[in-house]
Amino acid sequence: MDGPGPLGDFLQARRARLRPEDVGLRDLGPRRRVAGLRREELAQLAGVSVSYYARLEQGMSRGASAEVLDAIARALLLDGHEREHLDRLADAARRAPRARRPRPEKLHDETRDLLRTVAAPALVLGRRSDVLAWNDLGHALLAGHLGFHAPEDPARRPNMSRMLFLDPHSRELYVDWKRKIRAVVGNLRIAVGRHPDDPLLAELIGELTMKSTEFVALWGDHRVQPCDAAAYELHHPVVGPVTVTQQTLAIARSPDQLLIVCTTPAGSPGEQGLKLLGQARSGLVVDRDHVTVRVREGERTAERPVERLRDDGSARRGQPVVQQLRVIGVKPQRHS
Repeated sequence: MDGPGPLGDFLQARRARLRPEDVGLRDLGPRRRVAGLRREELAQLAGVSVSYYARLEQGMSRGASAEVLDAIARALLLDGHEREHLDRLADAARRAPRARRPRPEKLHDETRDLLRTVAAPALVLGRRSDVLAWNDLGHALLAGHLGFHAPEDPARRPNMSRMLFLDPHSRELYVDWKRKIRAVVGNLRIAVGRHPDDPLLAELIGELTMKSTEFVALWGDHRVQPCDAAAYELHHPVVGPVTVTQQTLAIARSPDQLLIVCTTPAGSPGEQGLKLLGQARSGLVVDRDHVTVRVREGERTAERPVERLRDDGSARRGQPVVQQLRVIGVKPQRHS
């Protein structure tokens, strides 16, 4: 392994965030050239030699015992998620790396059936945050500008992390985009800890590093935090403002896959917005430049262009598109 590797990077980042007073030390030494504890201070707190700890950070020692990891975790004031991440990184460092190309991820039929029966917007993400499948509302809410069948081609699957950093539509969808990408990066850190030798995951990290300065800043922080449940305000180009809680659920038969369900409180404006989206989804085609209404006329489908979208993703006068359809007297209809 060249360089410190994921384990060494993590140890260095966690050490750098601590100040002597955080761990009960008095800072009486010479002025510090860099932020954080010195290696010798951390080694003293953990009860290991300075040379041994230095080898761990430099990727030169891979056999740290559980007792040593416990001591280092306590010295670094790691929380539960960070401690689990440390254990995974140490376990991966013990094993010889195998950079074989993984097979495309697949969805079990039971998972596909579950996704189809969920009434709320939902999608399934793989270990690298690839979209493996979504239901109609999940697609319409989060990625209506993409083809519904895009996840079916493993080579061209949408990737939620890539979309949030590099796709303007996804970036503009989240009102608090910065909070959303922090959560995404925290989850990617966990994925790297579980699959340190996954070449496709490494390619994704490399691409985001090259193309997004925001990603570089967050990735360097080594934040470890799984996505569980969080409320996000969305500015949707069809139905306007919608606040949803994105709940992340583990899938029993596929531990590397996650079911994401977007829920709203009963009777809330968000619930009404999702109902409007469900009514409109089969009658609207949305992209960054136009909204098109499809109206059934006998056995033909006529396409009538509506308002051109503004740069911020909203329609004329900032009104949601569904409201404008009512103004001009065109009603979205379901395709039979």
